[in-house]
Amino acid sequence: MKHESIRNALTIDVEDYFHVAALAEAIKVDDWPSMEYRVEANTDRLLALFDEFSTKATFFILGWVAERSPELVKRIAAAGHEIACHGYSHQLVYNQTPEVFREETLKSKRMLEDQSGQPVNGYRAASYSITAKSKWALDILCDAGFTWDSSIFPVHHDNYGMPGTPRWPHILKTEKGQAITEFPLSTLKLPGYTLPIAGGGYFRLFPYWFSQWGLGQINRQGEPFVFYLHPWEVDPKQPRFDVSAFSRFRHYNNLDKCEARLRKLLGAFEFTTMEQVLAEKGLLDNSSSGSASATRAAVATP
Repeated sequence: MKHESIRNALTIDVEDYFHVAALAEAIKVDDWPSMEYRVEANTDRLLALFDEFSTKATFFILGWVAERSPELVKRIAAAGHEIACHGYSHQLVYNQTPEVFREETLKSKRMLEDQSGQPVNGYRAASYSITAKSKWALDILCDAGFTWDSSIFPVHHDNYGMPGTPRWPHILKTEKGQAITEFPLSTLKLPGYTLPIAGGGYFRLFPYWFSQWGLGQINRQGEPFVFYLHPWEVDPKQPRFDVSAFSRFRHYNNLDKCEARLRKLLGAFEFTTMEQVLAEKGLLDNSSSGSASATRAAVATP
């Protein structure tokens, strides 16, 4: 029996284990082509699971992966899922120049559209790295034709976060006055603290009952949540690397429990694509063209 009737956004960041910032101390970008490539099999595993639950999701696909696995992109699209952009090189946006960011983002968007045969309207930055230092990226996304984004995490974190920003989906005004719909990563408001609850490492760290309760709290407030996961998080047999204890904990903690927890979550909540949730919130209008456009502002509270 479903926990709540509100439909929530199920999202997958399609990247491999060796792309992750937590392992960057052991794996250099130049090493990527020679690493054991596991993202295709792990993504297919998720596709089979979602098919079992008759659930659609949004797949934020890294351009580096799409370039090597065009048939994977086609399989995701053919299964009825939404294709969205995760950039090209999985570098932190605030470490890139606007010129490099623009070039990589346009390259990935065009590639994904060509491979999937569908418009790519949504974007998510690597490691949620649109922060106060890189808000300029939002104008580049607007210029590139993206109509919605899910890169902002309204929390304190060592690598990302924009604390104090709205917690619910809303229309965001860019530095140049453009508008883009933002679906922030979901958080739980506790006394004196905003706790990340959107998935990924937090889903592996917290006991399952706490994740279900916390996400349910968002639905009980009448709001949808966004849940994210990476294909490598259902792959406990992936190669292990000698990194710091903290990085090791971040990346490898509870990999063996993640898929079973995800299965429980799919049975507990209603899920659909990001664009569908935003349309149901009245934040997108898909009626006039293949590309969604933001139509009105929403009041969102931190």
